[in-house]
Amino acid sequence: MAGLMAGFGHYTHAVVRGIPASLATEALRMQQAEVDVRRAQEEHAAYVEVLRGKLGLELLELPADEALPDCVFVEDAAVVCGDTALITRPGAESRRRETEAMKGVMQDLKMNIVEMTDETATLDGGDVLFTGREFFVGLSKRTNQRGAEILADAFKDYAVSTVPVLDGLHLKSFCSMGGPGLIVIGSSEPAQKALKIMQQMSDHRYDKLTVPDDLAANCIYMNLPNKGHVLLHCTADEFPESVKVFEKLKDHMLIPVSNQEKCKVDGALTCCSVLINKKANI
Repeated sequence: MAGLMAGFGHYTHAVVRGIPASLATEALRMQQAEVDVRRAQEEHAAYVEVLRGKLGLELLELPADEALPDCVFVEDAAVVCGDTALITRPGAESRRRETEAMKGVMQDLKMNIVEMTDETATLDGGDVLFTGREFFVGLSKRTNQRGAEILADAFKDYAVSTVPVLDGLHLKSFCSMGGPGLIVIGSSEPAQKALKIMQQMSDHRYDKLTVPDDLAANCIYMNLPNKGHVLLHCTADEFPESVKVFEKLKDHMLIPVSNQEKCKVDGALTCCSVLINKKANI
């Protein structure tokens, strides 16, 4: 396992997608909130520029599709690990067509593609936490047991455990990886309960970093050549107390990224990219 962990957080490519104007009125959301589309697009452009400009990833940019108001949240359409891409079957019917463009880009990258064709299965990538050692899959409003089973079948090298998500949209609405063996978790009772279940199900002892705000616990960890440990996280404007906690991570390059508009339609930082470690085709 140590060998597998050695590559944790290594990425070369990122798939992102534009924000359609329809996001403001048509995107799914748990609470009604006014979205400023132009501001959302500006935030997203800054996020993309961090991935490309600051971190040097090769970007595959899919165009926005007005008929798919949630399409910017590409994470839900695919789960990528190693050279396998599982094309999901999103829990919300209005989002199922988002997987078509994702499948196309994975074919271009010459990934091994597994498609979720079982019509009883649902899986959103936002419910999938890969720790480098194993997968935790949230059973939520969007992801069911059958979806988790198909994921386990696609990634046979790893243990897969399921975690009930009773509050919030996805498992990663209140947690993410902050480094090898480090789970960032929100402080709410549902988040802490979910963490306890993950700890009970795993043979591995994870370290945890608890942040006051559940949404702030969704961050993006990478381990990049010439950069080392990198963490994209919320801004101090959004969650000042949580940012103070991140600042304790002294060996990480910390990059605050604004996500105020997309979070109104339940979009977190990890939702807006699919990260891939593409080994050179020899």
